[in-house]
Amino acid sequence: MEFFSVYDQYYGRVRSFILASVRDQWTADDLAQETFIRVDQNLNSLKDPSKLASWVFRIAHNLCQDYFRSMKRTLSKECALDEATDLFKEASVQKRLEQSEMSSCVQDEIRLLPESLRSVITLFDVAELSQREIAETLGITVENVKVRLHRARKELKVLLDKKCDFEVDERNVLVCVPRQL
Repeated sequence: MEFFSVYDQYYGRVRSFILASVRDQWTADDLAQETFIRVDQNLNSLKDPSKLASWVFRIAHNLCQDYFRSMKRTLSKECALDEATDLFKEASVQKRLEQSEMSSCVQDEIRLLPESLRSVITLFDVAELSQREIAETLGITVENVKVRLHRARKELKVLLDKKCDFEVDERNVLVCVPRQL
C-alpha cells in the first residue's frame, strides 16, 4: 500500500470531515496535514488493509478531539466567559462564509447535538463512511452506530423544526433557512 494513493483517495473526505468538526479552514488544513503525516509514519503498521478507511478517519477523529481539548484548556486559562463568547461569534461568522454542502442553520444545530451523536452523523453524512467504518473508527458496534445515527437525525429534526423553515433552492436542493425572530 503506497502513501500517495492513500492520500489521493482519502484527503478530500478527511478534510471535509475535519472542517465539519472544527469549523475553521486553517485548523482543518493543519489537522488534515497532521492526519496524513501520521498515516505516512504508521502505514506499515496497519495489519488489515480492509480497515484502512476507518483507521485513517480514527486518526483524524482523535486529532479533532485533541484539538478540542487543547482549545478548552486554552480558553479556560486565557479567556473570561464573555471573551470566549466573542471568539465563538467570530468563528461563527467565518463559518457562514465557508459553508459548503449544509446550510449554516443545519451546521449550527448539528453543533448542539451531544458529541456521540454529532461524530456519527458527521462521519456518515460528511465523510461518507459506511456504518461498519464508523464503528471501527469510533470503537463501537455497527448496531450502536445505527442507533446513534437514528437518534442524531431524530434530535436534529426536532432542533431544526423549532428554528428553521425549509425551502428548495435554485439547485433544487432542500435547504434550511433560519426563522426571523
